[in-house]
Amino acid sequence: MAEPLRFGLVGSGWRAEFFARVARLFPERYTLIGVVARSAERGAEVERAWGVPTVRTVEELVTGALPGAGARADRPQLVVTATPWPVTPDVVREVVAAGVPVLAETPPAPDVDAMRELWADVGSTDLVQVAEHSVFMPQHVARLAAVRAGLLGTVTSVHVSSTHQYHAVALLRRFLGAGRGPAEVRATTHVAPLLDPASRAGWTGATEPVPATTTLATLDLGEGRLGLYDFTDNQWHNPLRANRLLVRGSHGELVDDRLTRWLDPRTVVTSSLVRRQSGVEQDLDGYDLEHVSLDGRVLWRAEHEGGRLADDDHAVAGLLAATAAWVRGDGPAPYPLAEGLQDHLLGLAIGEAASSGGVVRTVAEAWA
Repeated sequence: MAEPLRFGLVGSGWRAEFFARVARLFPERYTLIGVVARSAERGAEVERAWGVPTVRTVEELVTGALPGAGARADRPQLVVTATPWPVTPDVVREVVAAGVPVLAETPPAPDVDAMRELWADVGSTDLVQVAEHSVFMPQHVARLAAVRAGLLGTVTSVHVSSTHQYHAVALLRRFLGAGRGPAEVRATTHVAPLLDPASRAGWTGATEPVPATTTLATLDLGEGRLGLYDFTDNQWHNPLRANRLLVRGSHGELVDDRLTRWLDPRTVVTSSLVRRQSGVEQDLDGYDLEHVSLDGRVLWRAEHEGGRLADDDHAVAGLLAATAAWVRGDGPAPYPLAEGLQDHLLGLAIGEAASSGGVVRTVAEAWA
């Protein structure tokens, strides 16, 4: 087995905790060597909770000048940024200037001008990946494998209703196999009452509906490829709004986990993606997701066994594993900066179209 990936974190908030948790659960694969925290007080909290040293500056992290390192500088092989939108571009520039690969939180820059500037500064270095974990979700990995196997023929349209902005666009583009060319975006919003019983913090105790906005958008990505974006406020946490995915192709369609396809001139069949979950009823091996299969063929298999991970954690762990392979030269780039910039460009176009009520046309940017 390869030596554990030594990585550092810039930021100590909610998203940073996902990476810290993966490192804690799988020390044979990942070593979190240090965290940049905004203050000494926050640093002390992180050190107590996560058991790793903290520093105040990116320079200290990338040079390995960590508490307890002594004369042996422990430079990271990778830096993960989990920072606010306006801060991320400058953090990325500083890490790249030190020659260290970086996995940047989404989005990598707040607006179109900032994205263009970031690409001009670091795009040619090939040192930047984007922490877009949605496509690493176990079910999505399995669905993508089925689509790429040609079971639906040529994919022509995708409807995503589960997550927002650039995350949803990443799924749309990946399922459609769309590149980074021009696009045409239309959008509308609808406000309706909706009970909001849960949030990231837990159950809200709400008993009465409140106005919630649903944004619907179509993305014409060229060559007959159409994306439908559908998101309602707080859909990530509201159990009254389910996740939905519809992938349509020339020879069939995938509706969530049911795949209907043409087999021969007289046969159409329907199959299901099946999750193999341990720890249910008399299975005493502990609760864990083992694999996702279709007609007996495993399309996704857990590579982080024993962690009892939620799907979101599996996605972060899968992204980190793919990034580690890329850092070592053992695998392809998992989500290059150009992809992250394109996803955010189209996410911003959805917002602009929804606000203006008009058609927003994006052009092929420098990262195309």
